[in-house]
Amino acid sequence: MAELTALESLIEMGFPKGRAEKALALTGNQGIEAAMDWMMELVAQKQREREEREEREALERERQRRRQGQELSAARQRLQEDEMRRAAEERRREKAEELAARQRVREKIERDKAERAKKYGGTVGTQPSPSATEPGPVPSPSQEPPTKREYDQCRIQVRLPDGTSLTQTFRAREQLAAVRLYVELHRGEEPGGDQDPVQLLSGFPRRAFSEADMERPLQELGLVPSAVLIVAKKCPS
Repeated sequence: MAELTALESLIEMGFPKGRAEKALALTGNQGIEAAMDWMMELVAQKQREREEREEREALERERQRRRQGQELSAARQRLQEDEMRRAAEERRREKAEELAARQRVREKIERDKAERAKKYGGTVGTQPSPSATEPGPVPSPSQEPPTKREYDQCRIQVRLPDGTSLTQTFRAREQLAAVRLYVELHRGEEPGGDQDPVQLLSGFPRRAFSEADMERPLQELGLVPSAVLIVAKKCPS
């Protein structure tokens, strides 16, 4: 039986013919061992290049994850600051309304005293005798005609798909997109870590808000002074 050539031996070992020919040529046809060393080194080099590439890709993914985490943290911080500012404004507004209501009551009492004094010819501090003329009942401050109230804030309750709910106060002139951002930041993590886009619906009558509605103020959408919204998963277009 004739002795196999170096090329035939390499092919018989399972190496591709083209790679075996290239290995023999680059090693100066010094034999099977030199050609095999060259091919094994080539395989090792490709393995190192693949590992380095995978390491670079992993580092880039980690940088992106950290950057997204920082952006989300900054958004949450801004949202918390807005919530604190709105709460402080609400407290100031309620205090101012309480003081104004007390002032209206005091003014009403003073007017009633002045009217009684003028009617019975006495001073503000004197009261007519019960045997004379019985004074009429003092009108209650609550009998004043109600005035139409302009709301600058609204309270939104959001019902999530899992049955839980979120409640938050927003400015009446804020866009509906602020409510959607609040929901996306505060709803629980779904299995797998991916968050599907949300669709906001009104409770009654049922209405699905569009992307154009996201840029409209809550006041314009009829959600002031309070409303209940329902979160549904947004179907991909």
